[in-house]
Formats: sequence, C-alpha cells, structure tokens
Amino acid sequence: MLRKKVGLDTFYFSSARKGFTLVFSLEPGEYWWGGTIDVGTLAPYRHTEFTRDLADPGKLPNGQPRGSNQSAPYLISTRGRTLVSNTPFTYSFSSAGAQVDAHVELSQAGSTLADAYYRVMKDHFPPSGSHPALELLSGPQYNTWIEMPFYPTQEKVMEYVDSILEAGLPAGTLFIDDNWAPDYGDWIFDTRRFPDPEGMLRDLHARGFHVVLWLVPFVSPDSEQFRSLEKSGLLLRDRDGNTAIRRWWNGFSAILDITNPQAQTWLRKKLDALQAIGVDGFKYDAGDIGFYQPGDLSYAQATPVEHSQTWAEFGTHTPFNEYRACWKMGGQPLGQRLHDKPAEWGAFGIESLVPEVLGQAMIGHYYTCPDMIGGGEVNSCSSQSQVDQEFVVRYAQVAALMPMMQFSMNPARILDSQHLQMVRDLLQLRAKFTPLILDLAKAAAQTGVPIVRPMSFHCSDPQAAGINDQFFLGEDVVVAPQVKQGATTREVFLPHGTWLSDREEMIQVEEDGQCFDVPTPLDRLPHFTRQR
Repeated sequence: MLRKKVGLDTFYFSSARKGFTLVFSLEPGEYWWGGTIDVGTLAPYRHTEFTRDLADPGKLPNGQPRGSNQSAPYLISTRGRTLVSNTPFTYSFSSAGAQVDAHVELSQAGSTLADAYYRVMKDHFPPSGSHPALELLSGPQYNTWIEMPFYPTQEKVMEYVDSILEAGLPAGTLFIDDNWAPDYGDWIFDTRRFPDPEGMLRDLHARGFHVVLWLVPFVSPDSEQFRSLEKSGLLLRDRDGNTAIRRWWNGFSAILDITNPQAQTWLRKKLDALQAIGVDGFKYDAGDIGFYQPGDLSYAQATPVEHSQTWAEFGTHTPFNEYRACWKMGGQPLGQRLHDKPAEWGAFGIESLVPEVLGQAMIGHYYTCPDMIGGGEVNSCSSQSQVDQEFVVRYAQVAALMPMMQFSMNPARILDSQHLQMVRDLLQLRAKFTPLILDLAKAAAQTGVPIVRPMSFHCSDPQAAGINDQFFLGEDVVVAPQVKQGATTREVFLPHGTWLSDREEMIQVEEDGQCFDVPTPLDRLPHFTRQR
C-alpha cells in the first residue's frame, strides 16, 4: 500500500485491491452536498456516520433494488471545496473526517457553497438552455397512483378529475399511472379499461388538464412484443448472452436496450402515436441502476449508471416529463420527483423532503418535486379514517413553494372541510408565487442557478451551513415549513437584511444572520420576502 500526503490533513491511499482512497479532514463548520439525494436528513453531510456507494443501490426489505434515485459523482462544500469524478465512487463522513474511494482531486473553487456549485456546474452539468413544460410548474399535478393503484380506468380517471374540480381545486397536469396499457411494452391504451381514450383525452383537455402517461423500459415476457423485440435484438442480454429477465416491483420482465438506436426509434414511434391522439407527455419510471448488472450485454456497452443515464436522456425529447431515478443529468430539462415517500413523520418521511430537494438542486436538478403530497408509497394510508390530516396539510405546505406540487391522494376525498380549505389556501398562495417560480425556471435553463437553494447558497454566516429544514426560493424569499408533528413553533434563520413575513411583520436582521422563534399554527406556512 502506498500513502501520499497531498495537502493539509489530506492523503491518498492506493492498493492493488482497492484502487485509490482520498482521506481528508473537515474544515471548521464545513458541510457537504452532493452524491446521491436519497439520504433523508443526513444532508448536508458533516459528522454523521454515513457511507454510500454510488454504484450500489442497496436492497429494500423485500430484496429488490432500492434504487439510486438522482445521483452524480460530485461533492461540494459550504467552504468552497469540490470533489469530482466521472464514475461512481463510495464516500463516507464521520467524526474523524471524510473519505472518497476514488482517485479524485480535492479542489478549492472559492470560499462559499455557491463558488463550489458554479465551478462544478460550469465544468460538468452546464444548463441545457431549455426547460420542461412550464405547465408542470404553473399548476398543481395530480397522480392516479394512490387513488387507483395498478387498475386505473377511464371511468375512475374522470371521476377523480371531476371530484378535484368540484372541490374548488384548480386544474393542472394529470398523471395516469401504472397499468393503463394491456402489457408492459405494448404502450397502447387497454380498451377494456379505456374504451374511448381519444374522447377521454379531449374531455380532460376541455377541463383544463394536461395528461401524462406512466412508462417503464420493461417488456412483459412471453408477450407478443417480447417475442418481436427479442427477435430483433432490441432487449438487454445478460453476461451469458441470454435475454435478461429482471425482478422489479411488478414482477419479472425483460428490459428494452435503450442504448440501441433502433430500440429508441421503436419506442419513439409508440409515444408519437400516443401524442397524436392527445397525450401530452410521459412519466419515465424505473431507470434505477439496480435493474442493471455489470457485464450486461447491450448495443452500446454500458455500466448500470450509464443505462440509467441513457434512459433519462431519452426523455429530454418530451417537454412534459418526470423522472425519479437519474445519473449525471444535472442541467437537463427534466422534471425530477423524489423517490416514493412513506406517509410518516420523521427523518425518512416528511422531514426528508426539504434536504433531499436541496440535494437535487446541488447536483443540477432545477425542476424538482418533493414526491406526492401525503406520501407516494402505495401502502400509504388511503382511507379517510386512516389519514393523518395534519400530516397531509404539513406535506402540502412543504410542496406549496417548491418548483412542482403533486397530489395523488385526492384532497377532496381524504380531508374534512377545515383541512381541505387549508389546502385550497396553499394553492392560492402558490398561484401568487407562480410568476416568480416560472421566472426562476426560465433563468435556471440559461444560468444553471436552481429554483430552490440551501440557506448557505446566499449566506456565509456559519449558522446557515448546516440548515436543512428551510430554503431559499430564488434569492429573496425564505420558506420555512413546519415538519414536526403537533409542533406550534419552529426556529427560523434569516440572513442580514430587512424581511417582510407572511404575516406582514417587518423584521430587521442587523448581524450576518439571526434565528427567531416563529409560531406555526396548522394554517400557516412561514415565508419571508427580502425588502430591497
């Protein structure tokens, strides 16, 4: 083993077995963002015992791959330092410091988080110059997933939409989720469930909705499409040359070899036909690296993360889009939703939303969504008697001033009149801020500055570095949702300046930054606007 000192308290270790490991100390008050976003309240990283391998998604309790969600081989610090690789690495943080198992350089881009972000963004994920359909941000999104999992029908979809409108909720983008097609890979409407899809799409458009369909790269085995695609060589093969059959959350399926231009052309024709009858776009699900294996044989030889990246690149052609798993796709015009969240309080439930969305932003994902309001896991509460109405309102508050706001459980079904009115009020608040959100979305496509940002992005006060439960919307609005069950106050940090609260209170902060105790009754989303 070789050991080389490359800087103050910074060492490279190398061995024939492990390759290179960079070990470094953390500077006073230094926190790090980046890597993967699927870490709950551990972000930003400092002294929490934490290890993550970007090439290994890990396993869920049922043995299926957990999924890498949005991830990239970049780490950036609140003290202006950067760590960048072109390939996945393992990184860890502890009370002793940090290490990265890769041959990467620890660089100094400046003295702030913004300095580090701009350096890495410029070199590795510059903005594409385009953005997803702004309708995804300007209005709320509604998903059929929790309301009718695995069995959407035309009748149920129209009942869902009518209930939303009758409750006084605004129209927006409707996502028709899993099992709208006869088989995975068919990608035509199942006429047993949707007897008149063109008529349904016309009716939905007339009601003010855009329509997005759920899509995966899987193909049901033994189906007609499977036989045709296998014969044409358009399916992924395992290392032995056999068609790969992989387990995913809906069973076992083959995988379209999306690295093959002919496979992309085949799928594009399917999607074009759907758009020709009125479909606006697609939810590109299941690009998780865990569905691929090293050694898989494909048209363009690719690692698991590269397969995930290619699936995401394919979706940039449709402005109405959504992704939940991506690799190195910062700067691209893609809507990015957090992984399905459980309907629960705590560090990996509602408390994880703000830090993980900020994690998305710090690897270049601007157009983000904190999952479905109330939780997106299919086993989340769905009957009104089980729903924690405080939880749903608090979740809606987190989402209200995020780039995207998505419902799945129908608020009109699960909430009583009092709590439903709180959600209506939040939608009105969002409408007030929509011009700002759209301006920030357009600017992000040109400048690479994300819509929402950590507090330390615009504030060098040491108190801001580790904050992960409030955020900047642009540079002049601070949003501080309540995420603790039953809590009626919370601490809010505001940088230097004059701020106007949502209660019309003028707050003067003379120092670099200051913390305040703020009342948080259930009908309040604290937010503060800088007065210039």
